[in-house]
Amino acid sequence: MNLRQLFLNHVAQTSSAPLALEIVKAEGCELIDASGKKYIDLIGGISVANVGHRHRKVVEAIKQQADSYLHVMVYGEFVQSPQVQYAKALTEHLPASLNSVYFTNSGAEAVEGAMKLAKRATGRTEIIAFKNSYHGSTQGALSIIGDEYWRNAYRPLLPDVQHLVYNSFEDLEQITERTACVIAETVQAEAGILSPQNGWLKALQNRCKQVGTLFILDEIQAGFGRTGKLWGFEHFSVVPDVLLLGKALGGGLPLGAFIADKNLMNHLSDNPVLGHITTFGGHPLCCAAGLAAFTALIEEKMFDDVAEKERLFKSLLHHPKIRTVNSFGLWMAIEFENFEQCKRVIDYCIERGVLTDWFLFNAHSLRISPPLIISKEQIEASCKIILEALQ
Repeated sequence: MNLRQLFLNHVAQTSSAPLALEIVKAEGCELIDASGKKYIDLIGGISVANVGHRHRKVVEAIKQQADSYLHVMVYGEFVQSPQVQYAKALTEHLPASLNSVYFTNSGAEAVEGAMKLAKRATGRTEIIAFKNSYHGSTQGALSIIGDEYWRNAYRPLLPDVQHLVYNSFEDLEQITERTACVIAETVQAEAGILSPQNGWLKALQNRCKQVGTLFILDEIQAGFGRTGKLWGFEHFSVVPDVLLLGKALGGGLPLGAFIADKNLMNHLSDNPVLGHITTFGGHPLCCAAGLAAFTALIEEKMFDDVAEKERLFKSLLHHPKIRTVNSFGLWMAIEFENFEQCKRVIDYCIERGVLTDWFLFNAHSLRISPPLIISKEQIEASCKIILEALQ
């Protein structure tokens, strides 16, 4: 049997029709399959490859760390230089109150840890999230994602979870002294790149302060330059009590984190001791890769021209069959009339060597979230093929 058939037979499938592209090489903003066909990557591993695939500094950091040690002890027991150095670098580029990093294996696990922290620190049980939000697929994270289609098959889920309407000022009144935390995406990703409007995020923060609720922002997709600033919340003059990171955090390796003030984070260290534990969270190889990617992102100023590239995409994506283009930096949702039309465009793009897909809660929109290093020529070539697909 060939590799594709072995994949279908032995790798657990998450849909009845996986893309099943056999990628053998990835470099920069380009993927190459087993036949030698090249693809411009407009997905970036779902906002993972912000610095591009196999950035030379990331690859070198992985090699150097592999020569020293891999796993040695569960997280938090040994002083491991990659963890310490990366935590230091992250907090140096965050507001002063976000000074303590808890590394996890993924963004979803960061969500889980933050929910536990909120319950422990406040002594409350209610968790509030938003409709059409996405925070991961573990049992706890699934409980707070904002779409019943994905939740329904796994009930009962976590109790005392409420979903409000994103951008609704009226709904903020439902945040009360019972609420342990409010978890919001800074920009809603899987809803089709929906951003907070008219000071709503600031009003959300103020309401949380008013009733003593932790204000948690999920920047698992919005972080690391995706929006044109290092952190998405910088656009809105807010600072979360807890920040959730993942995706691009590991530079292409699996890594997540939740970040808070040390006094807040200390709630996980006693009563009970080991209030949150992980074996592989903050793996030294992943932290070394993540630190190298983070350093490259900043030193090479990869997000300085994000707004310019966003404008180029939007200037080219004009067609009667395109209803709207929602965007926030190099992060776009091209909206069509229905899913069938969107799927036809996606299939044509893949056939012509442009990799893209749709959104979980907005299936009639096409996703654009490429590596931030995508070139002007690659943008123009991609847009040309998208427009061809509409003819």
